[in-house]
Amino acid sequence: MVSFLARRLGQAMIVMLVVTAVAFVMFRFLGDPLLVVLGIDSTEAQRQAVRAELGLDRSIPIQFAAYLGSVLQGDFGISYRLGRAVETVLIERLPATVELAVTGMLIAVAAGIPAGVYAALNRGRLASRLLLSASLFGISMPSFFMGLILIWLFSVKLGWLPSFGRGQVVDLGWWTTGLLSAGGLKALVMPALTLAAFQIAMIMRLVRAEMLEVVRTDYIRFARARGLSHRAVHYRHALRNTLIPVVTIVGLQLGSIIAFAVITEAVFQWPGLGLLFLQSVAAADVSMMSAYLILIAALFVAINLVVDLLYLVIDPRLRGRSDPAWS
Repeated sequence: MVSFLARRLGQAMIVMLVVTAVAFVMFRFLGDPLLVVLGIDSTEAQRQAVRAELGLDRSIPIQFAAYLGSVLQGDFGISYRLGRAVETVLIERLPATVELAVTGMLIAVAAGIPAGVYAALNRGRLASRLLLSASLFGISMPSFFMGLILIWLFSVKLGWLPSFGRGQVVDLGWWTTGLLSAGGLKALVMPALTLAAFQIAMIMRLVRAEMLEVVRTDYIRFARARGLSHRAVHYRHALRNTLIPVVTIVGLQLGSIIAFAVITEAVFQWPGLGLLFLQSVAAADVSMMSAYLILIAALFVAINLVVDLLYLVIDPRLRGRSDPAWS
């Protein structure tokens, strides 16, 4: 277990070093920061002064070493667009994205797992076929179109929910949350459902496939032969083993939701990291784009590490496994 954790941490450090190098290349060579900071009417003397202030007149290795040191200290520079420290802006926007992603994934898990179990245990029935058809609709539906449909229905036609923004938020120090106010909860509903639609369909189909596979195994037949009730066989034995791959997928998809909620945040003007990234791209704010890349990579690496550890906790057979992938 300790050696596994050490190897995973070593791999995570290598991944983060590579991502930081990519972010540095983006920061150094994507566009001209002097034009963004000073404008096209700046003089050569002004450009030279800012170049020296930003350290752009030094050699590339020295610049990368300085950039890496700043990143390790949590210093990502100044946003060209906002004129503020990048890390400060990221911290302000992070709660909105995390709450949206976690809420969407909780909805997906709460709906997808029961639907998958029902579809597996009632294979061939009309309701099971309807669930499978709905899952195909959820997988194939683009997130922006789903968001527009929800806005048209619940905001334009019914007037029940706000069509944009985060609603009223409560300040808890460095964390702002909309979960403690009625306006914040209303504003969260449609973006969370938009993110959850694809995840529900994917989790449901995964649980159904795994459940059908598990109920055919010998130990399930043995449990039935012992006279256990259908509820005990299906939920105490079959479902527990079905959830092992589901945990992995849910963890990885949570990272994907955080990273790729850009479209949903843009549709609902949700003030999170995704909308910030789009605005930074439009303004060529390279420092913000580089920091966003590093932050998302760090979240992916952390979630992947936690998922690997949960996998070992859920399935004790893997703890002594000699497979190189797990050793």
